[in-house]
Amino acid sequence: MTDYTNLLSTNVQKLKPSGIRKFFDLLENMDDAISLGIGEPDFVTPWHIRDAGIRALEKGYTKYTSNAGLTRLREEISKYLLRRFDLDYHPQDIVVTVGGSEALDMAIRALVNPGDEVIIPVPSFVCYGPITELTGGVPVYIDTKVENEFRLTAEELRSAITPRTKLLVLPYPNNPTGGIMERRDLEAIAEVLKDTNVIVLSDEIYAELTYGQDHVSIANIPGMKERTILVNGFSKSHAMTGWRMGYVCGPRPIVQQMLKIHQYAVMCSPTTSQYAAIEAMANGDCDVQRMRQSYDYRRRFLYDGLRSLGLDCFEPRGAFYMFPSIKKTGLTSEAFCEQFLLEQRVAVIPGTAFSPNGEGFVRMCYAASIDHLSKALERLEEFLKKF
Repeated sequence: MTDYTNLLSTNVQKLKPSGIRKFFDLLENMDDAISLGIGEPDFVTPWHIRDAGIRALEKGYTKYTSNAGLTRLREEISKYLLRRFDLDYHPQDIVVTVGGSEALDMAIRALVNPGDEVIIPVPSFVCYGPITELTGGVPVYIDTKVENEFRLTAEELRSAITPRTKLLVLPYPNNPTGGIMERRDLEAIAEVLKDTNVIVLSDEIYAELTYGQDHVSIANIPGMKERTILVNGFSKSHAMTGWRMGYVCGPRPIVQQMLKIHQYAVMCSPTTSQYAAIEAMANGDCDVQRMRQSYDYRRRFLYDGLRSLGLDCFEPRGAFYMFPSIKKTGLTSEAFCEQFLLEQRVAVIPGTAFSPNGEGFVRMCYAASIDHLSKALERLEEFLKKF
């Protein structure tokens, strides 16, 4: 018998499977279940964007593009970032990636040496720590607090920095909490970092989905652009999850090294998707506004519903997630989610899937129809009666 344990990478074997995957597997065989678990828009990609992809296929645009992506697409991304967020990036400082996830992977691998420390505020998206571990880096987790609306504070950051700190991950607007960082928060973070050599990896995939205020990037803060790697994409803002389109912007010396990883790993992003993305960048602002308004309505609907049922929940100001406390039930996050799914056929994700300090919370995605949200609240009310 072949001993695969000795053949496989030790670092890979140490990784834990995603805590989200388990609930997707349970959900697969439940035809009548309502899913508030998957972080995906329920909108179909707008027609004019799909049509651009179709026309690219009809014209036979099916060959490789340049490694960094089509020049026209990088130009449109540059215009979009300046128009929407007042961020000035030259097309040569942009690489088109296979979703935002590849951009995050490339950034960490390009910067982190074995033993380097990467500061990660949690709860947050599940990939930052595992990618760090695969590089031989050391994740340093900062437990953010609901009292601060899960923001990273300057004091928390200052206490976590050591001589081995290489990178700070800034995952805002945040998945799973819906927390954001305002300009004053980012200015305080910048003040902590100004006398260090720490680079910021700013995951801004939800930048278009903020409510009541415009998104501010840490790259907007004076002195921070030259030490910030900005990751964004099309999946959440333009309902293009399956197109697998993202991009990374940053200082050219860093981006050039990331491009080498991209060259060897994937060659280039999907050609058809790139042509669709050009249309999204050039003519998709109205689509984004329409979808954001719909998410905002759903956000307020679900928030009011949860509060009326007696669940404590701060009002999220970004992304499309609610992170209510379920501590009153006496159940662990995982037990709550398992029972809720099996008894009421509603899928939500335990907060512990995003970090141990997510215990006592669950993530609910409100990128679902009002009908589904209404039914989910009715089933939740029935479920909570036994507590």
